[in-house]
Amino acid sequence: MWTGLLDKYRAYLPVTDKTPNITLHEGNTPLVKLDNFVRQEVGLDLNVYVKFEGLNPTGSFKDRGMFLAISKAAEAGSQAVICASTGNTSASAAAYAARAGLKCFVLIPDGNIALGKLSQAMIHGAKVLAIDGNFDDALAAVKEISQKYPVTLVNSLNPFRIEGQKTGAFEISEQLGRAPDYHFVPVGNAGNITAYWQGYQEWQSAGQIQGLPRLMGFQAAGAAPIVDGQPIKDPRTIATAIKIGNPASWRRAEAARDESHGVIEKVTDAQITAAQIALAAREGIFCEPASAASIAGLLKKAKEGIFQQGDTAVCVLTGHGLKDPDRAIAVAPPVSKTSADVQEIAELIGL
Repeated sequence: MWTGLLDKYRAYLPVTDKTPNITLHEGNTPLVKLDNFVRQEVGLDLNVYVKFEGLNPTGSFKDRGMFLAISKAAEAGSQAVICASTGNTSASAAAYAARAGLKCFVLIPDGNIALGKLSQAMIHGAKVLAIDGNFDDALAAVKEISQKYPVTLVNSLNPFRIEGQKTGAFEISEQLGRAPDYHFVPVGNAGNITAYWQGYQEWQSAGQIQGLPRLMGFQAAGAAPIVDGQPIKDPRTIATAIKIGNPASWRRAEAARDESHGVIEKVTDAQITAAQIALAAREGIFCEPASAASIAGLLKKAKEGIFQQGDTAVCVLTGHGLKDPDRAIAVAPPVSKTSADVQEIAELIGL
């Protein structure tokens, strides 16, 4: 029986005998091989897998780090946690804080959060404040509050978030029996690319894998400060989870890119949407727009001809598509209306 990441990877996590296990049985997400998608969309002899982090308890990869951040906050005697969020962090923080019996405060950019995520934070009892500003403004505020008041910051600036998220690299390596040749990941606040590189390095040091993957990070074109080389005051993208103009883990993400001989590049909203639709239609896997940045990145690099025959690539799908149902409805084929007449229905569906 799977009982969560602390029980599985205790020896590789910064915990003690006094650390409570605040768990919703996060982790152990599937690594799914894409056959239809590769044949119909990529057209190369590649082994492509998706790590579907949308099947974590609150529907995103944030649970990997949040279980540990909340467990360590509880161990330290904290009574409340706080975060800034574009959505997924707030949902995860609220759920794990509820599990631990802690208060949770969330700052979000007003009008810039998908309803699927906002509803989670609200139903788990978090105090949600919508600020007049973007994510970067919200992050600056919660950083200052956590320094002045007795409340624990649980954004990815909290080192325990990265420590928990690194377990994704452990799982991928165990599921494949090796590290992939390429690891594709969306980049927003840049904690995830940072954590995966740390995880692969630690797993190699532990003798669990031999080689290391090339880290391939992708930002949305309208929110690509690392690619552009400067913060973006007003980031714009339909992929709200990576709509961040000044990533907290900027320098560590660049280090992961450089040390792994990888890249951090842009993909457009159109490419993200096309990848999201194609993955859902070809494989039955529904991810949120930000997740599809990794798939769009794979397609971009395939067209550039970087792959060798038989290479193995893993794309991280950071969140479930139900996080942003409004966007899915907007880009999917429309619903057809008809009477209940059988003949009319048959004609409409082409029978």
